[in-house]
Amino acid sequence: MEQLIASLASGGPAGQALDRAIVALRRGEPVLLAGRDPTILAVAAEFVNDANLARLRAAASRPLRMVLTRRRAVALGLARRETSPGALPGALAGTLSGAVSIILPPELSAAVIRNLAEPAASLGAEPPGMGPEPHRAEGAELAAVALAKLAALLPAMLVLPLLPAEAALARRRSDIALVATEEVLTRRAAIAGLTRVAEARVPLADAEDARLVAFRPGDGGSEHLAILIGTPDPAAPVLVRLHSACFTGDVLSSLRCDCGDQLRGAIATIGQAGGGALLYLAQEGRGIGLVNKLRAYQLQDAGFDTLDANEQLGFDADERVYLPAAEMLRQLGFATVRLLTNNPDKVAALQRYGIRVAERVPHVFPANGHNERYLRTKATRSGHLL
Repeated sequence: MEQLIASLASGGPAGQALDRAIVALRRGEPVLLAGRDPTILAVAAEFVNDANLARLRAAASRPLRMVLTRRRAVALGLARRETSPGALPGALAGTLSGAVSIILPPELSAAVIRNLAEPAASLGAEPPGMGPEPHRAEGAELAAVALAKLAALLPAMLVLPLLPAEAALARRRSDIALVATEEVLTRRAAIAGLTRVAEARVPLADAEDARLVAFRPGDGGSEHLAILIGTPDPAAPVLVRLHSACFTGDVLSSLRCDCGDQLRGAIATIGQAGGGALLYLAQEGRGIGLVNKLRAYQLQDAGFDTLDANEQLGFDADERVYLPAAEMLRQLGFATVRLLTNNPDKVAALQRYGIRVAERVPHVFPANGHNERYLRTKATRSGHLL
């Protein structure tokens, strides 16, 4: 039996090491990232405390480093925008893509390190002096930030570069999760690998003839759902809505957004049209996760708009990916759709992934007194057709 368990543990599916690293990171434990570059030991910055910081410093043969997205580093005043080649004179010649790695002064406290990651804690505060100009993060350091995003944590990591002998010792420890840099950086390339795993009839208030179909990603992520209403004809353009999960709007009927209205409105519209599909995608908070969305709400209450709040946290304005949606439609047999949306990016994404959009069907709801700024930002900065 022990041999069987060992063989199952060592012969698990691709992505098992990555899943283990994500779980470890979310528990506040260190993980090893190894590739062609030097191996690093990484801890999510939001979990740094006096005890684990002291242990890292005691074990360090090199200076500890902080790896942040460039967006977050620029917001803190710790890095400059990179110059964009060929930018027009007078235009904003800069980019906020990628990540940077910063040497941490040895006297920096755990609280200050956490504040570097957490915008709400550092609003209005002067950033600490950090010494040398940060360098562009690549390889394992860049993968560390990508891993934090996959774990739905703030994209800021405390890292310790290891010498070859130290890395060899660390790899032999069974209590530290080890993941290959390449596996982290290619995770998004694999997210279209979906398996249709369950289906059931679920009558809905505005669409009694409805079925739920669950799709499980091959990478171990959260399941996506398709709500099939009526019996749509795959030979004709199918009325489809792509809806990203929103706990506050969909479940609690929050007035800060229009997500609940859009979800219930789409189900009613598809039902009245005689059939179609709503894809319920596990991409809370434009892909940053519920906890980080609540952090973004704090920043919005401090004056930032929706996009700037996400960028202050270190995320892109929109982290969603629509490759899984295209794969779900293919498995459902729908190659051509009428897309219920105000977002041109969704139209472009589906067409980029091989789904023909025959028509964009407007999907607009009135403001409610709490979401005017949210809707205005969608229209003026995200290009939504409201």
